[in-house]
Amino acid sequence: MQTQVKRVTPEEYLELERKADVRSEYRDGEIIQMTGGSANHNTIFINWCALLKVQLRGKNAKVFGGDLRLWIPDFQLYTYPDVMVIQGAPIFHDDRKDIVTNPSLIVEVLSKSTQEYDRSEKFKMYRSIPQFQEYILINQYQIEIEHYAKTAEGWLFKDYEANAESISLRSLELKIAIADLYEGVTFEQG
Repeated sequence: MQTQVKRVTPEEYLELERKADVRSEYRDGEIIQMTGGSANHNTIFINWCALLKVQLRGKNAKVFGGDLRLWIPDFQLYTYPDVMVIQGAPIFHDDRKDIVTNPSLIVEVLSKSTQEYDRSEKFKMYRSIPQFQEYILINQYQIEIEHYAKTAEGWLFKDYEANAESISLRSLELKIAIADLYEGVTFEQG
């Protein structure tokens, strides 16, 4: 027996989200509740935001954390990336100050439950954003970072592991030290 998923409009989703105690993603008519983060997830998130904030001082770019919603109209997706950087002025959806449409950099801290979605379907949807230039996926269970940068020829992939010193963010013209990114993170042994 198949259960039918109740589909809602974007407007219904936004109204429900205003009243909700937990955040949810909207995917083309479906509401998907977001899971909570771990201590490692939170530490990496805070480190990224702090490192980017300091290095972007004086530049025409702003860092936004996981509470700002992103709208991707081509896929009817409202989502909450872990970290976004917007170069220039934010472009707000329908004049709402809690929904943006123009990040140039998106960072996701991977969890076991979302890592395949973040790497495939979600990355495909992010690529429909005209301003989107770089995508960073950070493993919270070991030192491992996947970095995608948009070039004239397509998307360039580079991975970083424990022996790498820093990540070069082409679109922002800055480097993030991997040791600083993972500062305070405790990995499980075994």
